[in-house]
Amino acid sequence: MLGQFKSIIAVMLVLMTTGVFAQTATVDAEIGATEAYELVKDGKITLIDIRRPEEWRQTGVAQGALRINMLHPKGFQGFAQEIYTAVGGDLNAPIVLICRTGSRTSRLQPILTQVGFTNVKHVPEGTLGNRKKPGWIAQGLPIEPCKDC
Repeated sequence: MLGQFKSIIAVMLVLMTTGVFAQTATVDAEIGATEAYELVKDGKITLIDIRRPEEWRQTGVAQGALRINMLHPKGFQGFAQEIYTAVGGDLNAPIVLICRTGSRTSRLQPILTQVGFTNVKHVPEGTLGNRKKPGWIAQGLPIEPCKDC
């Protein structure tokens, strides 16, 4: 299964660089920060903060979120492999992505879906919020300092 997953990612990387895939999320792929917090608290989702370590240090990380830097040293394949490992190799596991304002996650969500993850959503307001919605922090949701970033 792991070898097949790596092959799928390699093909998707080629297709992504040629512009075959549109990179916009649909509304049904979104989940609000408050709902995401309740689900991660209940153990029903894997919440993944895809920002960079310096961003984690600046703001802290949403409580319960795993930190997986989207700018992985092994590129997208390394990033996707780390997510795959984090969910125990279950491509159907419920995953929710969060970044600073929802921009990066809105682009990554459909790509992860296209490489085989079947249940990926993102927090459109992110950690700090955007023009449309206040983020995780402004909504008073818990943040954990990133002591080892």
